[in-house]
Amino acid sequence: MVYEAVKKAVSSAPVKLKAKATPSFMQKCGHDWWMLLLVATLVLFGLTGQAGVMAKSLSDLDSAATVSMSALPTQGREVLALVYQGGPFKYDKDGTVFGNRERLLPSNSRGYYREYTVKTPREKTRGARRIICGGVKPTTPDACYYTDDHYASFRKIVQ
Repeated sequence: MVYEAVKKAVSSAPVKLKAKATPSFMQKCGHDWWMLLLVATLVLFGLTGQAGVMAKSLSDLDSAATVSMSALPTQGREVLALVYQGGPFKYDKDGTVFGNRERLLPSNSRGYYREYTVKTPREKTRGARRIICGGVKPTTPDACYYTDDHYASFRKIVQ
């Protein structure tokens, strides 16, 4: 079904090819190579649900995925207070730029988000808990997000 619709759309599109003495791969295949590329792209990105996962994650942040400040762990409330005070922070990585490579937070320019470690009791390393705050000025963030699974999911911190 999808193949037929793509084939019809591609076959009606004009293609200009340079004339050569021997036909190129594209000339031998005609329009079929475009269709193959389009179908492969749909399979890899559209039909696997990856686009839907990202859209779902962003919409979740806007609605249900929130956590109140009072529901944060004690260590999280302490870190959030330090964010508004401008520190001092326990870890060197605190206050550094968070790249949002997971693309689960709303898209913004590089340098907009900063990360802060929320200490996990009995953990010898920094652990998985973080607060990510976004804004132009670090001490007055526009929004902050909490993750307890090392960036796999985020909840917007609300009053």
